[in-house]
Amino acid sequence: MKSVRVGAGLGFYGDSWHPVRASIERGGVRYIASDHLSELTLAILQKDRQKDSSAGYARDGLPMLMELWPLAAKHGVKFILNAGGLNPAGAREAIARAFRDKGWKATIATVTGDALLGRFDELVAAGETLAHMDSGAGLAGVRSRMLFANAYLGAQPIVRALEQGADIVLTGRVADAALSLAPIVHELGWKWDDWDKLALGLTVGHLLECSGQGSGGNFGSAEEWAAIPDYAHLGYPIAEVSADGSALFTKAPDTGGRISFDTLRQQLLYEVHNPHAYASPDVVLDMGTLKLEDLGNDRVRVTGASGAARPARLKVVGGYHDGWMGTGMIGFSWPQAYAKCEKAAETLKTLVAERGWPVEDMNVEYIGYDSLLGANADPTYRDQLNECFLRMTIRTQERKVADAYGRLFPWLGLSGPPYVGSMKGVQGAKELLGIWPTLVERERVESEVDVALEKV
Repeated sequence: MKSVRVGAGLGFYGDSWHPVRASIERGGVRYIASDHLSELTLAILQKDRQKDSSAGYARDGLPMLMELWPLAAKHGVKFILNAGGLNPAGAREAIARAFRDKGWKATIATVTGDALLGRFDELVAAGETLAHMDSGAGLAGVRSRMLFANAYLGAQPIVRALEQGADIVLTGRVADAALSLAPIVHELGWKWDDWDKLALGLTVGHLLECSGQGSGGNFGSAEEWAAIPDYAHLGYPIAEVSADGSALFTKAPDTGGRISFDTLRQQLLYEVHNPHAYASPDVVLDMGTLKLEDLGNDRVRVTGASGAARPARLKVVGGYHDGWMGTGMIGFSWPQAYAKCEKAAETLKTLVAERGWPVEDMNVEYIGYDSLLGANADPTYRDQLNECFLRMTIRTQERKVADAYGRLFPWLGLSGPPYVGSMKGVQGAKELLGIWPTLVERERVESEVDVALEKV
């Protein structure tokens, strides 16, 4: 029976590509699906683009390919990556230039058409409200502050690129799982209305999209995380997908980590609101019918996917200017480390109030106590802390206020609670970007999607 092996690449911007080497060398993969984007990443890339109009793409795509492409070319492995971010053409130019300098050959495809900000007036005129999909708020309140807006494309344009002979496919904002679904559909010839098989492909993509998290990294089972072998050499998951709509998950031999029922089910439910209707641009998956069979020796078979027709509308993530953040941090040592942080926070609140600063929001965190657990922190441990760090942030529409806020902290070094252990230097204001999710009729987006190839 025909099958194809797809390996996980990066799971986020800044992730390590070194485990991918093992998947290429001895994992038998044909494709690497590398996910560089999130809503947060788009905001980071937008800030890059504001400083340099030629930027706006994930800068880790190029060094990853420069290290791995000679090995990938040797083994006939293709890369699909959404490192194009907000500027796929810029990413392609950077990669093509570097490849030419090395004398390397490749066909690079770019998928564009996800960027919609420049089409907002056209879309509104056509009847799209572009209202916030969660709150229902109208666009008018943020329209003048919008900085980017990108639709989540599906696998179809990536398949078109592969059909035209692409070795590397660069996309902007596509659904994470589409990076894996596309080569599966391309190799196995699945139809775009074979919902159950597409649902299996979506499952595969979802299980691969977070790199090491599918093979024991970030494993949250109580105490079991400590039994995950060799974190230092953890192997990324690999899926061998068969034409009948089943998949076998494994990892490259002699790598750390673990592929098991438990590690995969944790990833399966990651970032899922409704497991019975997990929507993507290509298909809607019902996870309730999935069967995960642990075969041992880092092998898990996945079958039983059920799918329904793809949504009529595509999700769009937009970003808009949402003010400025001021930040400061100061740490105190035992005894009464937490109480000292509380007193410092009280003092800083007083200083802000006396100045009459227009602060819209203030966040107080006690690092070492509740910065990760929040309301779930156990107060019985609070007064036993050896050390505690106070981190306070404000949001304001005035940049000068955000700049001035950080300068309140150094004064506490000699004029606040005793035994200051550490203080992060004065930090300047940081621009805040708000996220605007909305929905658009898919035909209005997909009719403008383009696939362009460049041979180097």
